[in-house]
Amino acid sequence: MRLVINEPVERTDRPYARRWWALLVLCLSLLIIVMANTALTVAAPDMTRDLGLSGADLQWVIDGYTVPYAALMLLLGAIGDKYSRRGALVLGLVVFGGGAVFGSLADSAATVIAARAVMGVGAALIMPATLSLLAATFPRAERAKAITLWTATAGLAIAAGPVVAGALLKNHGWASTFLINVPIAAVALVAAFALVPPSRAGHHERIDYVGGLLSVLWIGSLVYMIIEGPHFGWTAKAVTAAAVAGAGLLAFVLWELRHPRPILDVRRFTARRFAGSNLAVALFFLAVFGAFYYLTQHLQFVLGYDALATGLRMLPLAGAVFAGSALTGYLTPRVGMRWTVTAGMVGGTAALALLTQVDGSSSYGDFVAPLVILGLAIGLALSPCTDAIMGAFPESELGVGGAVNDTSLELGGSLGIAILGSLLSTSYSHHLSDATAGTGLPASALSTAQDSVGAGYAVAQGIGDKARHLAAQAAQATDPQQAAQLKAQAGQLAQGAGRMRDAVGSSFADAVAHTSLVGAVILGLGTLAVALLLPRGTARAVQPAEEVKELVESGAGVKSTTRR
Repeated sequence: MRLVINEPVERTDRPYARRWWALLVLCLSLLIIVMANTALTVAAPDMTRDLGLSGADLQWVIDGYTVPYAALMLLLGAIGDKYSRRGALVLGLVVFGGGAVFGSLADSAATVIAARAVMGVGAALIMPATLSLLAATFPRAERAKAITLWTATAGLAIAAGPVVAGALLKNHGWASTFLINVPIAAVALVAAFALVPPSRAGHHERIDYVGGLLSVLWIGSLVYMIIEGPHFGWTAKAVTAAAVAGAGLLAFVLWELRHPRPILDVRRFTARRFAGSNLAVALFFLAVFGAFYYLTQHLQFVLGYDALATGLRMLPLAGAVFAGSALTGYLTPRVGMRWTVTAGMVGGTAALALLTQVDGSSSYGDFVAPLVILGLAIGLALSPCTDAIMGAFPESELGVGGAVNDTSLELGGSLGIAILGSLLSTSYSHHLSDATAGTGLPASALSTAQDSVGAGYAVAQGIGDKARHLAAQAAQATDPQQAAQLKAQAGQLAQGAGRMRDAVGSSFADAVAHTSLVGAVILGLGTLAVALLLPRGTARAVQPAEEVKELVESGAGVKSTTRR
């Protein structure tokens, strides 16, 4: 067996023999870039304490990864198509691993944010490369099955991140959640040379760099606006980002319509299957990332589970994703993607609707059914959508196709955390204000507690600590009257701490219910839109790459594209 595969997959006259091993490498690469975000949600409290992060710092530690990741995927996917898809994967693993090492050594907010941004650049190289290599390596008849496994891996990574981070945090610091990526990236790097065949586009036309840079501008500005506006207010920075995103998008569309070889033929969005699939991916990850954001907080803060226990309790989601993926592999060829995707989105809506029943007395058992239903929904809906998006691109543009799918995913996830996260924070703040009315809680303490559920419990703990301090003073007091006064004050503070903890827990639970209702409405309306957009019937076979012809009219540059 050769140690390095050098024969491009496009030159072989039969399916690549080790394609399922190659898929394992691609899934391993996908695993770490998804886990990089979900693991951080569990490591965030330790990181906040050790580095003294403010709320804004922590938000940008999380989202410093997202901006370059979303903004660069389309351009880097096109570059990978032209020069080397495997090369893009390998370079991405190197950059990602280097950023992880840098992050583990960070000692300030600025350095950890910079490290996360470097990891985001690596992820922008890796993500579209995994899908384009998958599509190039597998014959058309097996591609849907391979994409199903790829999607199931993404679902596994969402739940596995907190488990891995929780296990590491038992005996190690938060830096270990960065370092765990390094050996995985190294294994994937070596295996990529041994198992993944080289691949690139058959043509060698110049890349539309102007269109690529415009995509970086408008997507980057849009993601920045999504993060900045809801979390930090609509200041001049957020409004400017919104204006730049709008102008950049308009310039991008106009440029792409006129360019003879656009980096992305925006006419594809007039195809119902393509537009509906992208909308479904974006809406689904809006719901999934938003729900994941507040469910992990509820498990950790309200129900009191540690990092590892929280991760383990998210595993029903991962198992259900695999079950849903197996089900969609059976159903989609028989009933068509419209029915499986719609069923998945209805399931996601139902899962969020169940979460509207959460209250201060809810236990983990109340979350199991929503997690299972949400996992089944992910498995049902996302694989057919990804397959449809990739099938809309000729073999020469598979990297761009992967980037479009992944950009929809990332934009949806960013919107979910921004919109639902902002709504959660506002709802929690209002509920806490109502719950503590008339308790005599100082305005400064209430303001601190309203910042987040973690801050609320910290305020309650501070009151409890003061009560214990007064009780200790009472025990040491020699004057019986003074001892009685101190003991009475300690008792009042202890009761106040208990009421504060109850108020924080019930307020956050009410906020989860309220946010879930809004999320269910958004996903429910999106389900109707997707059901109307997606065509009926089973998917038609996509033409093989060698039958795709690009007709370039003089001056107009009108292209024909593959259709499903």
